[in-house]
Amino acid sequence: MCELLAMSANVPTDIVFSFTGLMQRGGNTGPHKDGWGVTFYEGKGCRSFKDPMPSAQSPIAKLVTEYPIKSESVICHIRQANSGAVCLENTHPFTRQMWGRNWTYAHNGQLAGYKDALPVSVHIPVGSTDSEHAFCYLLDQLHFEFGSKQPSSETLYKFIAKVSSTINELGVFNLILSDGDYLFAYCSNNLHWITRKAPFGEAKLIDAEVEVDFKQETTDKDIVTVIATQPLTNNESWHKMTSREWQLFKLGESALSGSEACAGSPNDTAEI
Repeated sequence: MCELLAMSANVPTDIVFSFTGLMQRGGNTGPHKDGWGVTFYEGKGCRSFKDPMPSAQSPIAKLVTEYPIKSESVICHIRQANSGAVCLENTHPFTRQMWGRNWTYAHNGQLAGYKDALPVSVHIPVGSTDSEHAFCYLLDQLHFEFGSKQPSSETLYKFIAKVSSTINELGVFNLILSDGDYLFAYCSNNLHWITRKAPFGEAKLIDAEVEVDFKQETTDKDIVTVIATQPLTNNESWHKMTSREWQLFKLGESALSGSEACAGSPNDTAEI
């Protein structure tokens, strides 16, 4: 399957350290050689780099590691194709516009019978993957539920969690979604996250001989949360999400969370 990586931060931050580890799993230390992509948000705008080549061999991926773009919200994906050909239009992440914002989505997993179970009519896939089809279905459901007016963040993301749970019934649906302000994660079977804040320490990548001392790279006010399919470092404590758990982050901190076990009631809330 594929692997996901995302970041939410309270100050513009580059993701070079984490991406350096992830890209090695795209054809070097891992089998995810069927393309990769990353989207960086800058205010309401976003820029994406995508390549159907393995990330470990991609000159564009090398550029990303050498050009530290600073952002408060980032989504990355490395692909091991199980639905759709290896080509640019099937390469994650996917971005669509809704309510005057760019929504970016990446998925890890595989869905069965999705074309019949997840009908789409407004947002039509460009490529041929189950992943993009599920994204279009999610956007359709938002359109039919809320129309042209975006609801409150709490109402919106609880509804997204509900739709994610429906899609998850078709197989494996690990999801990362962002509109640039919020970062939403839904766990089907495999997602981990870590929040780094003062006092900062050192971190060492699993997939590359790279270490960083975050005390030298940050201020005491910085807060950065990283989400990944599998932990990227071997000397930090990552939180493993449970099946059907969802987390919502804003500016690096948890804003809302929940699970199917307590449907409609968040486990943890903060100002959103």
